[in-house]
Amino acid sequence: MRTIRSIRQALGAAFCALAMFAPVRASAEEITVFAAASLATALSDIAAQFEAATDHRLSLSFAGSSALARQIQQGAPADILVSASPDWMDVLEQDGLIESGTRVDLLGNSIVLIAHGAGAEPIRIGPGTDLTGLLGGGRLAMALVDAVPAGIYGKAALENLGLWTSVSGQVAQTDNVRAALALVAIGEAPYGIVYATDAVAEDRVTVVATFPAESYPPVIYPLADLANRDVPAEAEFVDFLRGPQARATFERQGFVVLAE
Repeated sequence: MRTIRSIRQALGAAFCALAMFAPVRASAEEITVFAAASLATALSDIAAQFEAATDHRLSLSFAGSSALARQIQQGAPADILVSASPDWMDVLEQDGLIESGTRVDLLGNSIVLIAHGAGAEPIRIGPGTDLTGLLGGGRLAMALVDAVPAGIYGKAALENLGLWTSVSGQVAQTDNVRAALALVAIGEAPYGIVYATDAVAEDRVTVVATFPAESYPPVIYPLADLANRDVPAEAEFVDFLRGPQARATFERQGFVVLAE
């Protein structure tokens, strides 16, 4: 009996000693990420990569940047925001809703004209383009032109090229840019204005023209940690978004990575 007791005591001491030298692994956490709808494809892939590399779990919520900002203002329990609108990020920063020193310009993008189908003919987009004639009585799909960044950028481009007045009555506005993409993909609208990265994600549309960069403000996606709570997983994911694996995913999707 003494021998068995002695063995148990020795084993217990050994396990305690091993535990003292075992690496300490952070407990798993779940964080909520709010992101612009145009990031849905890339961020879903990156989230899977992050979860595979850590014990953490991500809850992703995609919508128009204006809708996301308003939800955050109303107390939505989001931890991280990747917006397509520097202006809305400015508003949240002024409201004290983002963690000081965490904001960074993460990505860039561009605006394109897409057409339904895989073999649509390219067109030249400029001041003399007969966009109304191209629509042929159909609709031009766009995100909300006074609220959602993709719609705001698209309207600015059309105004600068002198095309907005002629086509404004034929614009079908949607809550976010992915909804505008879907209208063109299913043939409900013959043409649409979306981000270049949206077109990459949908094989039922063709990019027929790229708007001149000088015709609209630079498309910038700011990233920030929100100020509602502070857990280690938030910083880990922010670092991951700026790391080489995420960079490769963003670039495959057609984004320009701005953050180092």
